[in-house]
Amino acid sequence: MTKNSKIILDIVNSSRDHLTAEQIFIKAKEISPGIVLATVYNNLNLLTREHYIRRLTVQGKPDCYDNTTVHDHMVCNECGTIADVTIKDLKENLMEAVGDAFVSYDLNIYYICDKCKSAAQGEQV
Repeated sequence: MTKNSKIILDIVNSSRDHLTAEQIFIKAKEISPGIVLATVYNNLNLLTREHYIRRLTVQGKPDCYDNTTVHDHMVCNECGTIADVTIKDLKENLMEAVGDAFVSYDLNIYYICDKCKSAAQGEQV
């Protein structure tokens, strides 16, 4: 793993947010001022392909990156905010349903976040 790959991996793994490539680039520049955006994109692609991190895709929003700990996501239909959620026993149930060929899964639950609900209620008044 290169120095830049390690920097990017550390940024993704230490963040509680779901960062875009540009946000990762800004944080990486603080650590390694000579890094360029293309290097960040290339390393994100490599780290995703090698399963060190995972890419989150939400229609109409830039891709975000996340650690690989077992968890799922709730995505707001209105603003696209991504929140972590853990559903117990889901992996076991999936393995039971599809067998030992099961490698991984990606679950996004779409909902309306509290902020968007509040904004919609404010408009209705």
